[in-house]
Formats: sequence, C-alpha cells, structure tokens
Amino acid sequence: MKLVFATHNDHKLKEVQQLLPDYIELLSLKDIQCFDEIPETGETLEENAKIKANFVTQTYGLDCFSDDTGLLVDALNGSPGVYSARYAGEQKSAQDNMVKLLSELKGEEKRSAHFKTVIHLNLKGHSYTFDGIVEGTITQEEQGSGGFGYDPIFKPDGFDQTFGELPSATKNAISHRGRAIQKLANFLKNKTL
Repeated sequence: MKLVFATHNDHKLKEVQQLLPDYIELLSLKDIQCFDEIPETGETLEENAKIKANFVTQTYGLDCFSDDTGLLVDALNGSPGVYSARYAGEQKSAQDNMVKLLSELKGEEKRSAHFKTVIHLNLKGHSYTFDGIVEGTITQEEQGSGGFGYDPIFKPDGFDQTFGELPSATKNAISHRGRAIQKLANFLKNKTL
C-alpha cells in the first residue's frame, strides 16, 4: 500500500517510517514532486492536519495522511500549541523556539506540559482522524541532542530523561506521534486484511 505523508520534515519522515509496518510504502511530498509550502492556517491541530492532507489529495489525487503536533504548556495557557513550529518566528528554528520557551518559563515552578499529535488520513474517498498525547514536564535547560523540535527540553512522565536523551525506540514507543501512528497503523492493518 502506497501512502503519501504530507511533510517536508526529514526527521519526522524517518521517525514515522520506523513506526509504520513494512507493507506500507511511505512517500514524502518530495517523492510526489510537491515542493509547495502548504499553509497551516487552521486554529487547531486538527484543522491544520486536515488542510495539509486535503491539499495533497485534491491536488495530486493520492491517498495521504498528514499530522500536526503541538506542545501545550500549562503555565502558558496551552501555548505554544498550534504555533509550536514557529513559536519564535517564521524561520521555524527549533533552537530559537526552545530558547524562547525556556525564557518564558524562567522562575516558573509549574512546568507541566503535554505533546499532542493529530493525524488526518484521506483514504479511498473517506477521511479519518487519530491522535496521541504524552504528558510530561519542561526541563530547566536542554538535555540531550537526539530527536528534534522541543525534544531536549521535554521529559515524559515516568522517565528521568528527556526525549532528546532517550533512545529513539523508547521515544517512539511512548511519544505522542508514536501513539497516533500506532492508531493509524492498526487502522490500516484492519483495512488491508
């Protein structure tokens, strides 16, 4: 089964490829010659995931899924949320985003947060949505160089290491994206039986 994953993010593509079963051939936007920056104009993660998947399906006529992920920090009333990727500006610098977030939490004792991923799937003329959430806390400083995005400052509940320090297999098993992709994978497995 061929499926387009609507992303230009190579880190995300690699992570998702590791999570999906081998019988699913994952194509990136680059693979289908889509070099457009699909605008994320939605006000929720769900809306953004749907916008991206629908763009690919309507423009290229292909089955597709897209995700949108946000880091929601309790002390910041759920920010950066839907703006997580461009929290510190349109350049979408993970380093700048982490610096800004740590600066805004300086002196804050309540550092609870959660990551949420929403996946929108367009398959054979029907649409489906899956999500995954992982609870945790924001550290005082960066720890680890693995993963991407906010991984070096997010410590999932029940672990002593950040996503930036955990082995990728461990992270993928417990992460928000891992949980959402597992729901997608289970759904696709049942569809192909």
